[in-house]
Amino acid sequence: MLQNDNNEINSSSLAMNALDDIPKPTANAKDIVALVKHSGKVTGYQLSSGETLSKEEGVALAKNGGINGVGISHRNGQEYLKSLPDNTEGNNLSSLPTVSENSVQG
Repeated sequence: MLQNDNNEINSSSLAMNALDDIPKPTANAKDIVALVKHSGKVTGYQLSSGETLSKEEGVALAKNGGINGVGISHRNGQEYLKSLPDNTEGNNLSSLPTVSENSVQG
């Protein structure tokens, strides 16, 4: 059992090291409750307040402490949000429901 615990700690540490920034959430920070996708790609985030943000707006809000449980990472020169590893699958961004981009445009 100890070996398994060490493996979980090591994989969690690796995941944390892959993040560029881990902002400290403020007291009124929101949770991400759904991902906004277009053609299978994440284009934004729906928050617990009901507000929907673009990917860029979500990153900016997270950097200011406005979103719980996420870190900032980058790929191909673009920043995006990643779940902070906590060994719980249900709160990972990839486990959240998806809303289509069309359903949230005003």
